[in-house]
Amino acid sequence: MSGAPQPARANETPLIVIKPTRGWTSLQLKEVWAYHELLYFLVWRDVKVRYKQTVLGVAWAVLQPVATTVVFTIFFGGLAGIGSEGLPYPLFSLAGLLPWNLFSQGLTQASASLVGSSNLINKVYFPRLIIPISSVLTGLVDFCVALFILVGMMAYYHVWPSLSFLLLPLFALLSAGTALGVGLWLSALNVKYRDVRYVVPFFVQLWLFVTPVIYPASRVTGKLKALGIPEWVYGLNPMAGVVEGFRWAALGSGNVSASVVVASVGVTAILIVAGAFYFRRTERSFADII
Repeated sequence: MSGAPQPARANETPLIVIKPTRGWTSLQLKEVWAYHELLYFLVWRDVKVRYKQTVLGVAWAVLQPVATTVVFTIFFGGLAGIGSEGLPYPLFSLAGLLPWNLFSQGLTQASASLVGSSNLINKVYFPRLIIPISSVLTGLVDFCVALFILVGMMAYYHVWPSLSFLLLPLFALLSAGTALGVGLWLSALNVKYRDVRYVVPFFVQLWLFVTPVIYPASRVTGKLKALGIPEWVYGLNPMAGVVEGFRWAALGSGNVSASVVVASVGVTAILIVAGAFYFRRTERSFADII
């Protein structure tokens, strides 16, 4: 027996139809925020998995920058005699390593995040942007732990923080933002081209040597000035402004170039926006390919 369709009852759950997007689409950031509890859960899950059944636990967040600082101090500060702008080289290098490790760890994790969460992507719907975002935010835990080592080393060398220390969170967020911007591109590409995961470690290693972690940025900007090239060109490497700005904010020394920092901020913003739009354009095929 057929009849007119019955109106839906007031207490019935509304039916939501999910359709693939076509062409360039909006970022739908409001939808991402609606799933902020899932974002918190994914971050907490990644933190627990990272330190579960480890011998040293959170101490790994301390050992990595400390061990790297020792190696850099011996070979670059001692044998190579690379300057550190009047600062003790261990303190100089550690202040550069903290934002760099936050970036490199976030980028590495974000680039592999979609493939690593394939089971979740194939089963339920949620904004896929949450996955690389959670991978980057997980690195903030290690960063906060390692920051205490930097403060302790500053006290040991009698380098006291100034008001610029209050700007540290901004440069830390800029480092995480750079990792997210590049990670959005690489994570989407890694779904289709699985050899991206082999390129990322080599790519990050090369990026380290063009970033002023083991040497002051003044060495590069000085060479640029001698060639008649403006300083801000060095800021096209977004991590150059992040590392040098973080070191200045933490230690209150060095002649940080405002043009380099501004250029780095601009490049980071472009990477995030362009990466997010590319991610949204390609995510319609993630479940099929993964």
